[in-house]
Amino acid sequence: MAVLVEQLITSDILKPARYLGNERLAVHKPWDTATIRWVLTYPEVYEVGASNLGHIILYNILNAQPRQLCDRAYLPGADLAAKLRTTQTPLFAVESKRWLTDFDILGFSLSYELGCTNILEMLDLAGIPVTREERLQGNYPLIFAGGQTATSNPEPYTDFFDFMVLGDGEELLPEIGLVLEEGKKSGLSRQELLLDLAQVPGVYVPQFYEMGKGGAVYPLGLDVPKRVLRRVATPIPAYSIGLVPYVETVHDRLTIEIRRGCTRGCRFCQPGMLTRPARDVEPEKVVEAIEKGMGETGYNEFSLLSLSCSDYLALPAVGMEIKNRLKNDNISLTLPSQRVDRFDENIANILGGTRQGGLTFAPEAGTQRMRDIVNKGLTNEELLRGVKTAWEQGWDKIKLYFMIGLPGETDADVIGIVETVRWLKQECWEKGRRSLNFTLTISNFTPKPHTPFQWHSVSTTEFARKQNLLREEFRGMRNVKVNFTDFRISAMEDFIGRGDRTLGKVLHRAWKLGAGMDAWFDNVDKAFTAWGTAITEAGLDWKYRQVENGEWNLFAVSNNEQETLSPLDTPLPWDHIDTGIDKKWLQQDLERALAAAIVPDCSFEGCSHCGVCGTDFGHNVVMAAPPIPSFAGDFVPNTTKAQRLRVCFGKQGDMALVSHLDLMRLFDRVMRRAGLPITFTGGFHPGPRIALASALSLGATSSGEIVDFELTEPMDVATFHAQLVKQLPSDIPVYNVVEIDIKSPSATQTLEAAEYLLTISTAQSEGQSAQWQNWIDTIKHQKEILSAHTTKSGKQQLINLRVTEGQRSYRLWEIELISVSHQELDSIAVVRYLGSCRPDGVILRPEQILSMLETVANVEFHLLHIHRQRLVIG
Repeated sequence: MAVLVEQLITSDILKPARYLGNERLAVHKPWDTATIRWVLTYPEVYEVGASNLGHIILYNILNAQPRQLCDRAYLPGADLAAKLRTTQTPLFAVESKRWLTDFDILGFSLSYELGCTNILEMLDLAGIPVTREERLQGNYPLIFAGGQTATSNPEPYTDFFDFMVLGDGEELLPEIGLVLEEGKKSGLSRQELLLDLAQVPGVYVPQFYEMGKGGAVYPLGLDVPKRVLRRVATPIPAYSIGLVPYVETVHDRLTIEIRRGCTRGCRFCQPGMLTRPARDVEPEKVVEAIEKGMGETGYNEFSLLSLSCSDYLALPAVGMEIKNRLKNDNISLTLPSQRVDRFDENIANILGGTRQGGLTFAPEAGTQRMRDIVNKGLTNEELLRGVKTAWEQGWDKIKLYFMIGLPGETDADVIGIVETVRWLKQECWEKGRRSLNFTLTISNFTPKPHTPFQWHSVSTTEFARKQNLLREEFRGMRNVKVNFTDFRISAMEDFIGRGDRTLGKVLHRAWKLGAGMDAWFDNVDKAFTAWGTAITEAGLDWKYRQVENGEWNLFAVSNNEQETLSPLDTPLPWDHIDTGIDKKWLQQDLERALAAAIVPDCSFEGCSHCGVCGTDFGHNVVMAAPPIPSFAGDFVPNTTKAQRLRVCFGKQGDMALVSHLDLMRLFDRVMRRAGLPITFTGGFHPGPRIALASALSLGATSSGEIVDFELTEPMDVATFHAQLVKQLPSDIPVYNVVEIDIKSPSATQTLEAAEYLLTISTAQSEGQSAQWQNWIDTIKHQKEILSAHTTKSGKQQLINLRVTEGQRSYRLWEIELISVSHQELDSIAVVRYLGSCRPDGVILRPEQILSMLETVANVEFHLLHIHRQRLVIG
């Protein structure tokens, strides 16, 4: 029987704060005021989904629409998923805690070929049939998918979605919302509504199309377009500000998009082909969004996002402007993988801060010939200049990305990766200087739809041989770590990514066999076996063997299949998706690759005539590089200790499920948002001087927590109190703020005891009121109660919880019975105790009170709730 969602989100699951839905800047629109109610459902755990920029942007845009409401849902952890299934409780949206079946429309992000199994898992957990045919019987939400994979080739996934959105969603999703709103008012059927949606550019409704020979797709009638247009939108940085999670996410920072699209023309790169034309964001808007976003979120780090940040000519100027404006806030800038040929001192000067990390470059290939074949546009001289610039600017850790299995690759090109790394190490060496460390990720080339290399593939046998060749060549090379991607995963990505509608049954069966995305990380063999079994059961193992064996190699002279039937002329399952790029141009670019001919970047040189620029997709928008502001100086931590304020606060409601480390991060962000003059520590990694007196157990509430703040300048206590409360969640009440001597010991150093209220249960037959009092009295009069204790080194020892020192117990100072009540079969008591809580580790924990009770009563007890009333400072 289904239970209240709140009853499942408890401290016994991993990171319960994932599911609270009460993050800062979360939008809580009244349910009854909305006509159309969306859920953006991200098929990954919260830490991945909540920090995804596209997820944040679309969430903000949808909630900005009148009469529209947007909630969120994520793939639950295994522990919560088990609870949902055991209690038969459907998956819920995190903010409203309503079941997903209560909403009108669910949108999934599909950005990885093998990610659909997670979507099926979420649908099943929600109690929604996973196929669109099954959903025809019943009143279920519309289910759609968007993202790079959905745009490139939606066909393997069409069994599961009512429609797909292709390309950018900023303008498209609000248009869909208007169609749904009108359809709801007019009482349209599901079929009529989908037909209306099919008229919206960028919406693909699979049921109105059929698969023909070779997997190619054609419309069933004249009332839908023959080819579905990919949508293009202009990035709006203001919508990137939002959702500040309490838990640490994979991208725990503010992220602002500076450029969308890439015209470099790397022939293996699907994102570069699917996001044309390139569109720069105005530098002033970027600076404005960062400054506003850092103030509203309280992050200490921000990232500028683009497929190629270095191609944003305003990058050095924007970075320096922000660095100057926020120079007193200990802020760091990070960039994703960037073009090594554009990395110079100007970019080096804006990166990092006091938390300088590593750099990532992607040469992709080890020889000039191979880089020309893939149109990387990178010479050996440019590679060395970029790496050497980083080394001279103080970086000693650099990540490099390479690929193997590229079209036309020979063993000499593979070994060229090793020779390139060895050459870079030799050129970046200096006596008395720390050696340059490289971390290499060597991935397997996987052909992608809508790229010039979409007609090429490589056998898994060749991948295995080339990986072994590299392992041998790298053996013994110091300060180089080499990581390889599993070629079985690459083959599966290829099989699904270039597949047709017949693969729906494979995806469905693979999910049934447990092939979620997490399975690839937990047990690759198990996941691969599940996929292999699903392929065999679908009768498509012959097709998968073609992929494993390389299918065809356009560079192989002896390829008999190519001589009889050129695959370039065969209709493909994704030809009905109009990305703007002319298929003939892709064929011509493949011919240029055969000749190792370079195509210039059309953002900065002449047009390459790919077919994108025009009315439907727009044109390249490139902002000129503004002057770089003068450097105002690095952050110098202000270590002045002018005032110390001690704050007594509580931890109530949902905030009880926020961990101690997450609470520390919250206070740091609160101080930044409030603009309070916090003192920093010194050293290489300065941090704010914020000290919590004692960690509180996850799930426990409190009305007596203590935190100390040291300030660089004196403040009126009442003003500090007001500004602090304004930025804190309502479930963290501030009871009082007092000024203490700046030279006095910290609260942690002088902590002596803690007072708790414990709610404890036992079987009602055992726990009458008088019996509870007898147990408490027995504890009071016992001189020795032994308890097993595990030391930090893992050793077991017995400790006496009742050893006395003078007039007071060494660990237990006071204990009393507050109340006893009876509920069904349980007897429930509230017990107050005051126990040791010293910095030397002499602590009486709430669980040890249970141990005492079980020792004197010889019955089983359960700790239902912990509430800390106060901390006693010496």
